[in-house]
Amino acid sequence: MTQSWLRHSIGGFHLDIAWSLEPGQVHVLFGQSGSGKTTTLRAIAGLVRPDEGHIELDGQVVFDSAGSVWTPPHKRRVGYLPQEYHLFPHLDVAQNIAFGLSDTRDSMAQRVEELLTVFRLTGVAGRRVWELSGGQRQRVALGRAMAPNPSVLLLDEPFSALDMELRRELRAELRAVLARTNIPIVLVTHDREEAVALGDSIQILEQGRVVASGTPIEALGHPTQVRVARLVGIENIFTVTVRERDAEDGALRGTADSIPISLPFVDAEIGEELTVGVRAEDIILASEEPSGLSARNNLPGKVVSVHQEGARYEVVLDCGIVLRSAVTRSAITSLSIQPGQTLWAVLKASSFLILAEQLA
Repeated sequence: MTQSWLRHSIGGFHLDIAWSLEPGQVHVLFGQSGSGKTTTLRAIAGLVRPDEGHIELDGQVVFDSAGSVWTPPHKRRVGYLPQEYHLFPHLDVAQNIAFGLSDTRDSMAQRVEELLTVFRLTGVAGRRVWELSGGQRQRVALGRAMAPNPSVLLLDEPFSALDMELRRELRAELRAVLARTNIPIVLVTHDREEAVALGDSIQILEQGRVVASGTPIEALGHPTQVRVARLVGIENIFTVTVRERDAEDGALRGTADSIPISLPFVDAEIGEELTVGVRAEDIILASEEPSGLSARNNLPGKVVSVHQEGARYEVVLDCGIVLRSAVTRSAITSLSIQPGQTLWAVLKASSFLILAEQLA
């Protein structure tokens, strides 16, 4: 069992968190920059000494403020992979992986060979890191972190420097490797897809506090609080007043600033105000008024702005309510999307999340 709680203050920032991990479990710390994710990892690794707390790794207490226990970082058996990897340019791939090992020469060579095979690096074992691709460098860093058979593996945004296709490939590889070990992992990320693909449990942090927890699908897919919805990337949040209940059709019909909106059926009264959210990726754009669709919401609007955000574009539409849609570069090109253009926002009623609190 790996379990911890800690409290730590840095200036006006206060971190207060507790968690536990079973062998082989991947626990995700999710949140925006400055929420306390990396500080938590550094405290587990011994690079930050908390003001208060208890940190136990695989049954060994490495920090306890009440009992004055403090184990230095090099004695904690922690594998730590920071965002920058920190590979040694003067060493080749095999030497980088072997760097943290203190075994005999024969057992060291055996462990390095094992990890070269696991991470598909046998063919580049003698290369320097600058000769490697981004994906290969990431696998070398993972191999080095796992080489000493750590009691816990700490991963800080491990795929942030890679493109989307390579991220997905390496997530699958990492999941396959982890299935063969019992090493518990604490993974820091702000990528929803990554959290769902790798995580068994999750804590969502905001300004040093846990605001939601559970399985990644529950916490990220079905948030109930407005602030949590915003933290997990639900870009469109607004209020809908219920005008009609249609239980037989499985829908509520309402208005948002006089704009007609269809929602999934929930127990709500006529005239009740519901706070709803919909992800930008769930809003489809059409250059002409759609017909013959099952989607209940087809809203015309003017394009206010178009912004590139990494591999996707955010298109902001004024439909009487402001909606943000996420589309690909090819969609921008094929629809010739530009400010001032009229487009239709297409939303299924089932795409809406009903949040359990009023919008402030």
